[in-house]
Amino acid sequence: MNRRVLLPLVAIAVALALATWVSETNRQLPFQLHSAPLKLPQLSFEDGAGQRRTLADFRGRYVLLNVWATWCVPCREEMPALARLQQKLGGPRFEVIALSVDSGGVEAVKRFFAEHRVDSLAVYTDRSLQVNSALRVVGVPTTVLVDREGREIARHVGPAQWDSTQAVEGLRRIIAQSGST
Repeated sequence: MNRRVLLPLVAIAVALALATWVSETNRQLPFQLHSAPLKLPQLSFEDGAGQRRTLADFRGRYVLLNVWATWCVPCREEMPALARLQQKLGGPRFEVIALSVDSGGVEAVKRFFAEHRVDSLAVYTDRSLQVNSALRVVGVPTTVLVDREGREIARHVGPAQWDSTQAVEGLRRIIAQSGST
């Protein structure tokens, strides 16, 4: 078979395999993957020690960035599932960042985590709401899946059961397709 015929056939086969993979992954996640990664602006926030952090600090791993507030009832309800997801998948290839936009800052989040026994998530806050503006957040909770290069690959507005079998398997599949770090 000559190359002029073989090359388009291979391209079609690869496209079909990719479409099947994306379709199957989307069925398992609480959000749809974007058709192409979206560039994110520089995002700056504080950690529990008051140190300035950026999303670039997490480059090289997938990040599930959850923008939330302690006063938000759906946020409060989904926080244990995010903590369990971090326990299941957290490590050098994946991190849950629960970014609070509370005006009470670090202390409000520490109190909430202590009261609700959330011990697998680090404290991150953005009292300035700059992240909300930069990400065009229309309500909390809003969750953005960020790839290893720091690009948005999916978004979900509203609460979700992040530690469900389907969500965990879908995220494992995404992480695995990137290869080892």
